[in-house]
Amino acid sequence: MNDSGRIVLFDFDGTVATGPGPVLAYARAAAAALPEQVGARLVRRVEADWERKAPVEGVVPLDGYDLVRILATREGVDAATLEAAYLTSRGLLAGPLAPVDAPAGLAQLLRELRTLATVVLATNAPDIRLEAALDHLGLTDGFDQVIPSAAKPGMVPALLDRVQAQHTGATRVLSVGDVWINDLAPVHARGHATALVGEVPPGAEPTFHARDLPSLYPSIASWARSA
Repeated sequence: MNDSGRIVLFDFDGTVATGPGPVLAYARAAAAALPEQVGARLVRRVEADWERKAPVEGVVPLDGYDLVRILATREGVDAATLEAAYLTSRGLLAGPLAPVDAPAGLAQLLRELRTLATVVLATNAPDIRLEAALDHLGLTDGFDQVIPSAAKPGMVPALLDRVQAQHTGATRVLSVGDVWINDLAPVHARGHATALVGEVPPGAEPTFHARDLPSLYPSIASWARSA
């Protein structure tokens, strides 16, 4: 583990693992609890809007998973059924029914970053097929530490304390993710740097932002190299 005092904290879904596959797997699993026509309509809506964060009756979903939750809840799917549907979708992760891709050039960036900083992957997803997904993405050796079930945003301060405690002296953190409120806002509140993938929502103040992760590579690398 690099002891430069720099920590780069990556999100997983929507950041390191891209594409609609897992979200659509979640939508199909949730739709199975609904009448056929209603479920098919839900899946079509998710297929059309999983990336746009389009409002649903005035509510803007955080991401594709939140879109599924909002739509299914409005159709009467209860929380326990939604949780079971989500776990079903995670069991399909990185397979033909829930394919994922890595952003171009990410493996090379991570190799460089690990010479400059400690690189951590923190995801709210449980440790279900996570190792298999990283292997599929070509990122098995991309991270110094992988933290599943991270409970972002509420547990981010504790997560930061735990990771920073592994270093001697002052530490600087850069958090990289696609959901401001979950991945970046708690890190920003601690006075650290943030890199947002996608549109900047109202009230967000990322240090860096771009439409996709590869466009952020120069800023992330430059931050890691800085004194």
